[in-house]
Amino acid sequence: MSRIGKQPIAIPAGVEVAIDGQTVRVKGSRGSLERTLQPEVRVEIQGNEVRVLPVDDSGRARAQWGLSRTLIANMVEGVSKGFEKHLELAGVGYRASKQGQRLVLAVGFSHPVHVDPPDGIDFDVPNPTNILVRGYDREQVGEIAAKIRGVRPPEPYKGKGIHYRGERIRRKVGKTGKK
Repeated sequence: MSRIGKQPIAIPAGVEVAIDGQTVRVKGSRGSLERTLQPEVRVEIQGNEVRVLPVDDSGRARAQWGLSRTLIANMVEGVSKGFEKHLELAGVGYRASKQGQRLVLAVGFSHPVHVDPPDGIDFDVPNPTNILVRGYDREQVGEIAAKIRGVRPPEPYKGKGIHYRGERIRRKVGKTGKK
C-alpha cells in the first residue's frame, strides 16, 4: 500500500475542490489550478477531505496513487498558502534588481540578463544578493527558480554563481604552484 497515497488531503477554509472525471480543479484566494490525472486512480471528496484511490492493484496504479495524492495536495497548499524559493548570488559584483515585474541580473556577463515572470509568479529582491521567487503553482516556482540558477550555476573552484539557499556547493582544489 502507498503510505502517502492513503493519507487524506484536508481542504482548508476558502478553498474549493471540484472533480470532473479525471480533472481536478482547485480554487483559492491566490488563484486556481487544474490538472488531469491518470486513469489508474480515482478521486473522491468525502466531507472536508479529498481521497485518492487506485482503480486496481497493478504496479502502475500504485505508483500513480501516491503521485496523484501529492500533486493534489500541492495544488491545495499552493492556492491557500503559496510556495517560495530562495536564491543567493555569490561573486564580486554579482547583484540582482527588479525593474517593474522584471528581474535584472548582473552576473559577470558583458550585459545584464532580464528574466520576465510568467503569470502567477512574483519576484522579490530583499537585498542585491538574494532573490525570492513566489507563486501558487509549485511546479512553476521550481522551474523558474531553476531557470534563474541556470543563468550562472555555481562553479566548483570559487563558488561564484547563483545557488539555492542552503545548497552545498562541492568545492574542488585549484592548481598548486611549482616547487
